[in-house]
Amino acid sequence: MEKNTHHTIHPKEDGHATSYIITIILLITSIVLAILYASAASEEKKLRQTLTQKEAAVIAQQEQAQLETMALQTTISNLESDRNTLAEKLEEEEDRNDDFEDQIEKISGTVTVLDKLAKTDDELLRKYSKVSFLNENYVPKTLTNIAKKYLVSESKPLQFHGDAYDHLEDLLDEADDDGMDMRVTSAFRSFGTQSTLKANYNVIYGAGTANQFSAEQGFSEHQLGTAADFTTPALVGAVDAFANTPEYEWLLDNAHKYGFILSYPQGNTYYQFEPWHWRFVGKDLARYLDRKDTTFYELDQRTIDEYLVDLFD
Repeated sequence: MEKNTHHTIHPKEDGHATSYIITIILLITSIVLAILYASAASEEKKLRQTLTQKEAAVIAQQEQAQLETMALQTTISNLESDRNTLAEKLEEEEDRNDDFEDQIEKISGTVTVLDKLAKTDDELLRKYSKVSFLNENYVPKTLTNIAKKYLVSESKPLQFHGDAYDHLEDLLDEADDDGMDMRVTSAFRSFGTQSTLKANYNVIYGAGTANQFSAEQGFSEHQLGTAADFTTPALVGAVDAFANTPEYEWLLDNAHKYGFILSYPQGNTYYQFEPWHWRFVGKDLARYLDRKDTTFYELDQRTIDEYLVDLFD
């Protein structure tokens, strides 16, 4: 019989081995855990450091931003101050320019007025009719033939002051539009023509009577070229009857709108009432006389002269 050589493990010894193994495992686990903990702690420390650095960087950036903002605010404030200063200077300069422009405008206006006065015949608003005298050589600067359709006799050509002719046309055209049958029977008359006419009247009517309705040569408004005698075809030569026509009433209501005035109304101290005789004195003066319900010869000459610059406007 062979002898059994197998070693028999005693249960107690087996328990010690297991405990030993477990202890080793626990030890290893502890070591691993310790290593992991240390690694985690190290990572956490690194993360905290990184976070702290980033927070510090953010804080630094915020502080830098605040500094830059303050610097920008200071710059903006300075710019606003500079802008306000420049705005004030600009406003002052604009005020100076406005003052300068006003001065230029006044000077230009004065030059314009003086130029217009220099080009406008100062005789045109003078009082004649036994007051002022026109010499035998006086003739308006420009004379225009009155269109035949406006004449009571197409065979007798008449002339009117060239600068005032448009106003005469406007008056006659408007009268025609309103149903008036009005014509011109006399307009510009030279010194010589007036002299001949007055001589004929003296022969026909006598000097005393003629002086009541006809001016001496040199004193006639017709020599200015701005006076016209109106009539209607129906009246032919009966000019005295013109006062009883609707055309005369139309002139009383409308002539001033076109710059014409009745030179010798009823009650004037120069000539007998002449409803046919109308003189161009400019719209401004004619309208002024209409508003004031006064007549040309009742005004002071200095007041009349103020309207000379705008005579043909």
